[in-house]
Amino acid sequence: MPTWSGILLELQQTATEVARLIQAGQLPPNTSPFDVVRREYMSALSARTGRPVILYASKWTQWSPLATPEFISMTAEDMQGFMEVIHGLPVGSLDFILDLPGGSAEATASLVSYVRAKFNDVRVFVPHAAMSAATMFACSANRIVMGLHSFLGPIDPQFILQTELGRASIAAYAIEEQFALAKDECQKSPSLLPAWLPILRQYGPALIVQCRLARQMSESFVADWLARYMFANSPTSQMLGKEIAGKLADHADLKSHNRFLDREKIKSFGLIVDDLEADQATQDDVLSVFHATMHTFNGSGCMKIIENNLGKTWMKTVQQQIVMQPPQISFPQPTPQTAPPPLGRP
Repeated sequence: MPTWSGILLELQQTATEVARLIQAGQLPPNTSPFDVVRREYMSALSARTGRPVILYASKWTQWSPLATPEFISMTAEDMQGFMEVIHGLPVGSLDFILDLPGGSAEATASLVSYVRAKFNDVRVFVPHAAMSAATMFACSANRIVMGLHSFLGPIDPQFILQTELGRASIAAYAIEEQFALAKDECQKSPSLLPAWLPILRQYGPALIVQCRLARQMSESFVADWLARYMFANSPTSQMLGKEIAGKLADHADLKSHNRFLDREKIKSFGLIVDDLEADQATQDDVLSVFHATMHTFNGSGCMKIIENNLGKTWMKTVQQQIVMQPPQISFPQPTPQTAPPPLGRP
């Protein structure tokens, strides 16, 4: 299996050949070695499984001052990418390679609705991590494939609040619990109210109600998708869906929204999870796509990519100086090559 460094070496070798073919006029000037290698493994995975493949990933694990939430999270704009890459694919079965930090639950629900209207058998590969709303998306599959190095995350919603110390992401559950604690303490000891007021002022009108509704919404989405798809053939599908969604949303038990839940933990919740290591050839292709995608993020302005095995691609990019890592490896082009321009550049 090509490792991270193995894919980097392949990229260097491919860049030399791409540069030669560009100079000979046999390839367009903007051809990117990143695209060539990544798409090669996407095509190989599809040929091996006999199923179309969609890559859905963003630059969320590599630090960048430009990797802001609107670039790396799941948003309503991603529907444009889904429409682009699903167009022309045979309906029926579909595989996703998913690596995202999460995002809007409402946007995720719209993406799930679109995908499930066209495909009745969906499998999600998680080569590294699919967190929060990306975990929700994975729960809309018929089955999930994870390795020893793969993780999902809690689905409890977060709220971005402007506090006296700046903007902060706070779990809806924590906001409700803190409000309940303040109410309880102030009822028992009214003299504590002045101490609580600076904290309570941060809660705008209806925030507590919004927190409760947001938690109910994320759980209901996941419970419904699990019942309709992963456990469709089970006589207890509704019960299973609700039970598993509750475990994934249990902030009191999981303690942190950013907690990485490994394969055994996810299996213990009751989700249908296959071991990526069970098929070595498929594992090689999936991880090669993943490594090639990470190099794409490292070596170009790409922040998010939605791509199918036929080479149709939708990217979110930013204009920045491109630097290959590690520094001793460099492509021989006169100037670094970026990925093709996106369909929806902000």
